[in-house]
Amino acid sequence: MFRKILFTALLFPLFATAQHTIKGTFSPAEDFKWAILYKVSPTNSLYTTNTEVDKEGKFTLQLDSTVTKGMYRLVYALPQEIFNFDIIYNGEEDIELTFTESEGAVYTASNENMLLASYEAEMSKVQTEINKQYANGYKAVKKSFQVLETLQNEFENASEGTIASHFIKANKPYIPSKPETIEEYIANAKTNYFKNIDFNNTTLQSSRFLGAYCFNYIQGFVGKDDNLPTAYENNIDTVFGQIQNTEPSFQQALLQRLWEKFVDVNRIPTANYIAENYLIPVSQSLNDTEMVRELTLFKNLSIGVKAPDFSWNEEKEGKTVSESLYTVEGAQKYVVAFWSSACSHCLKEMPKLHTSLKGLEPGSVKVIAVGLEEEPYDWKNRIYDYPDFTNVLGLGKWENEIGNKYAVDSTPSFFLLDEKKQIIAKPESTEELIKLLEAPSK
Repeated sequence: MFRKILFTALLFPLFATAQHTIKGTFSPAEDFKWAILYKVSPTNSLYTTNTEVDKEGKFTLQLDSTVTKGMYRLVYALPQEIFNFDIIYNGEEDIELTFTESEGAVYTASNENMLLASYEAEMSKVQTEINKQYANGYKAVKKSFQVLETLQNEFENASEGTIASHFIKANKPYIPSKPETIEEYIANAKTNYFKNIDFNNTTLQSSRFLGAYCFNYIQGFVGKDDNLPTAYENNIDTVFGQIQNTEPSFQQALLQRLWEKFVDVNRIPTANYIAENYLIPVSQSLNDTEMVRELTLFKNLSIGVKAPDFSWNEEKEGKTVSESLYTVEGAQKYVVAFWSSACSHCLKEMPKLHTSLKGLEPGSVKVIAVGLEEEPYDWKNRIYDYPDFTNVLGLGKWENEIGNKYAVDSTPSFFLLDEKKQIIAKPESTEELIKLLEAPSK
């Protein structure tokens, strides 16, 4: 996918003497404009340097004497938390690499990074063979376990004293000491999965390793007959048991990574389980109210969750009565639509939505149209054009309580609900919404 860097960071002059460099080639060259380097600690990233990528995709980052050894993260696109990769810098060697989004970083210079990459590739190759061979019983796979153990020992010895050794030792796999069935092997591999992990190791904390390692545990150790969401939740409980004696700030960082990963793979109930049971409580203990607010909003607006309730007053038979989303009844589908009389795009789209209702079974869809307004006068004039909507005035515009409950930051915004007021879709356009309204109810 074509992704260009849009960073506005300045190139800062280097006043210290350059010691080493990170050189690389991005491909395809036209997709990359900047390379930005951060030094990573267990809970944050500190800007180090940046450079432009030339027309051939090449870049050079100068590492001066102030750049100390440790874990670094190279960012190559937005959003930064997704488009990046880790680099080991030991303060003693130049680093060269090539990068494509399909292959990732391939190191052509830097003994330490090449050693770790080689370890990962070799161990993965043997582990894949073990998984294939186990179908033929333990005897068929015994030799591969011996190869796995030999490789682990050789790489541990070769990496002794390096930053890479932290990862190689932590990643040491379970190897049976006696014959085991495939079922026994999987059970023991799960039991011993975290045996060599020190969650207080600051080198591991400063990389993506622990997040990926825990994510693989959560997704990987699920039985064929297990209920998937429940199995994930049980594995998440195990992961938190492993990290509960670490600093709360690290717990938050790791849990946030896991939350993001499950959001990325559209496992929203699992992401919400992490948030509700662990990430929100940890964030509360750190007084991180913004994190708590964002996670709560995400959870409350997830597909399958009952939409947040809100109330309004309307005139009925000459009387002012109070209504709410939860008390409105009789429809198979409900639309909560946020718009504004000051929004030119809304004034084009809302009539389309209103017209579409005439082609549907009467009463099958009800639209609660919330006008986010600075003042009521234009809104009052406009709603005469929408008699089939339930029109709700939301004064305060972007500070309106209803809009804030639904995290609205642009208009028009739509939420489609089923007859139980559960969110079933968040259409990004009027056309998408109308198609969903015209589709038969399940």
